[in-house]
Amino acid sequence: MRGESLSSWLRLALIPGIGGETQRKLLAAFGLPEAVFSAEHNALRTVISDRVSQLLLDTRNEAAIETAIRWADIEGQSIITLADPEYPPTLLEIPDPPILLYVRGRVELLGRPVLSIVGSRNPTPQGVQNAERFAATFAEAGLVIASGLALGIDAAAHRGAISVSGDTVAFIGTGIDRIYPARNRDLALEIGGRGCIVSEFPIGTPVSAANFPRRNRLISGIAQGVLVVEAATASGSLITARLAAEQGREVFAIPGSIHSPQSRGCHQLIKQGAKLVETAQDVLEELNWGLPPQIPGTLASNTSSVQDTLLAQIGFDPCGLDELAERSGLAADTLSVKLLHLELDGQIASLPGGLYQRIAPS
Repeated sequence: MRGESLSSWLRLALIPGIGGETQRKLLAAFGLPEAVFSAEHNALRTVISDRVSQLLLDTRNEAAIETAIRWADIEGQSIITLADPEYPPTLLEIPDPPILLYVRGRVELLGRPVLSIVGSRNPTPQGVQNAERFAATFAEAGLVIASGLALGIDAAAHRGAISVSGDTVAFIGTGIDRIYPARNRDLALEIGGRGCIVSEFPIGTPVSAANFPRRNRLISGIAQGVLVVEAATASGSLITARLAAEQGREVFAIPGSIHSPQSRGCHQLIKQGAKLVETAQDVLEELNWGLPPQIPGTLASNTSSVQDTLLAQIGFDPCGLDELAERSGLAADTLSVKLLHLELDGQIASLPGGLYQRIAPS
């Protein structure tokens, strides 16, 4: 969309003090934005207050509109509105779809079947591996993987899809011209080049905590279902899961150790009715989605291949050195050497606090 039509959409979206609810109310009453701005003051007052109607008529934001149009003129970048055929059909189903979206990358991915994967920004090594493996499996099955480009599980989900040349979409809580967090800059560039990045916020919008819950409704709304990999009880991922349930989407959660704070949010979701997930098949079957020829991404380990007694003694819960010494009967120096070998071999991970955790094999 270009020219006067896009300018009118941008003008409506960029008026400060007029939120999405008011924007949609005006569009429902008058049709396209051009008709909104052509309406008489008295006609506008039948839909919105006198103050807001005056603000609507007086605000131009010409510089911001021109900046957005120049941004959208660059190849691989676009602004899609509620009136465009490229607008994601799943977002049209939610109560509060944004009237326009800034997209960098492949817009067509937004019309494909999507599974969202979210979780903790401070995951365990097992949580990172689960997110990557499950995302890779779902991407191989033909689903687009959506997440929020945050540190931790979000980034792992994006990486998992990319690792199998799958498709992934990142919804961000800043302007499309900003990358947050900065540590994910390279990942964001890769997603923008082979998948797409989406924002509803105006160009130049800085980081604001209030924007991320708004972003989360799009992560859930775009998808057929949302998988929570790890989450503490205060995690923003639980907001995404709640929104998914309210939007009529499937909610899935991977259980973990009863001793791990990063598993308690998932356990809470399961108690509330989320579907417990042990393998990728659990999700794909629930969505009635075709399974790929081979399904990795299972939490279950091949215990018959575990020959090292120490691995069996560690188990899958985080465990301290003293406790392991008691279980194994090994001296601390001998035990430390064996643990180092297991860590270098990728079979365990060291955690803060001097703890170790076994990692399920791929």
